Amino acid sequence: MSSELPGQYPFTRGIYPDMYRSRLWTMRQYAGFGTAEESNRRYRYLLSQGITGLSVAFDLPTQMGMDSDHPLAAGEVGRVGVAICSLADMQRLFEGIELARITTSMTINSTAAILLCFYVLVARSQGADLAKISGTIQNDILKEYIARGTYIYPPRPAMRIITDLFAWAARELPEWNTISISGYHIREAGSTAIQEVAFTLANAIAYVTAAIAAGLDVDAFAPRLSFFFNSHSNFLEEIAKFRAARRLYAKIMRERFGARNPRSMMLRFHVQTAGSTLTAQQPDVNVVRVSMQALAAVLGGAQSLHTNAKDEALGLPTEDAARLALRTQQIIAHETGVTNTADPVGGSVYIERLTDEIERGAQDYIERIDAMGGTLAAIENGFIQNEIQNAAYAYQQTVERGDTIVVGVNKFQQDQKDPPTTFRLDPELEKQQIARLRDLRASRDARTVDGRLCALENAARSSDNLMPHILACAEAYATVGEISDRLRAVFGEYHER
Repeated sequence: MSSELPGQYPFTRGIYPDMYRSRLWTMRQYAGFGTAEESNRRYRYLLSQGITGLSVAFDLPTQMGMDSDHPLAAGEVGRVGVAICSLADMQRLFEGIELARITTSMTINSTAAILLCFYVLVARSQGADLAKISGTIQNDILKEYIARGTYIYPPRPAMRIITDLFAWAARELPEWNTISISGYHIREAGSTAIQEVAFTLANAIAYVTAAIAAGLDVDAFAPRLSFFFNSHSNFLEEIAKFRAARRLYAKIMRERFGARNPRSMMLRFHVQTAGSTLTAQQPDVNVVRVSMQALAAVLGGAQSLHTNAKDEALGLPTEDAARLALRTQQIIAHETGVTNTADPVGGSVYIERLTDEIERGAQDYIERIDAMGGTLAAIENGFIQNEIQNAAYAYQQTVERGDTIVVGVNKFQQDQKDPPTTFRLDPELEKQQIARLRDLRASRDARTVDGRLCALENAARSSDNLMPHILACAEAYATVGEISDRLRAVFGEYHER
């Protein structure tokens, strides 16, 4: 073990000297479903139970830049997250919640710029100081092409929107994390731990490169970059993965991009436990899985954490299951003693060796991607997607052969007697959302909306920063679909080959 201490470059042992001794990680519970009012009730409940940060899930139409009454949205409104069509919905979503006093993470990518503008307008209407509001917008479009699929525009114009957001937020929202570069979805798609680190940091390299090419100084925007990782079931490997990612990122930022501010080199990350490991069989056993995965995230030095509910392989989490998931974090924080020292696992021969191995493996992948011309080229030629698909297939083969045991699935099975109680979404909520959207369109100033949408489209055809135009459209109650359609008219849509 080296003489490196927590809080020292390259931050293998944590980005802060005291870590959780001085401040616990932010306890978030990812939630969102149905209408804004339904989700608002869940947020208020979770806040009453002790969460220290909100985490918003949006439905697929919102993620894809479609309003709730779009033909392709039928049956998907409010299903996997909350339906947000306009500023009016965002106002209802945060009714009675002071945005100046809470941090909010929003898991949104293709339409991230639009949703951030809605959030800013709500905060401003509450009287919040925009220079002090804090939170995170995921805004990580590259992993959508790699692993998830909720993209709208081709990669290069999508990158322009992201760098425009970086530049605008540096002036307007200095405490906001402008991107959460996500390995989570890469891992959920079937990658290995090494691939999760490698492809996430390769994406980070692409974003930093694009921002510098757009004229931004690395130390002006890099301190607001954040990351989002998965915590899977191989306990010691996951701890080492977080350490390796932190060290490799610090080296990349200092040696490759010439960052001088130590904050530019600190990999700050949120963790969510692994949804892909949850089983519909014996769902109570998922509590144990989540507990171990959450503990790995804490021992790995996460800055915020979401713990999955035991019933999420069956549907949206019930209120009871969400509360139990939160209690898991609270027990780790207050009962286990692991927060009493900054890096409890530092010095473990096996952890240190695993950390070195994961760093080397990730660096090898990054060098291969560099040789192809960078991440965009590696996405366009399908390299990253194929690597993940091959890893997922190889893992599934080990499960089917019985070489990898999944408790309750291929060993230690048990007959399911009574089906567990699951969350049921009221189908009337979709109708209510559509009716409310149509009322909004009828009541707003149509001429103002159209004028601002036209100005946005003209800006997209120029090199102007798009964010002030998106904000103006949002303020006039233009919808997510209308704003996205104007950008589609200029940028086109991406179709996977």
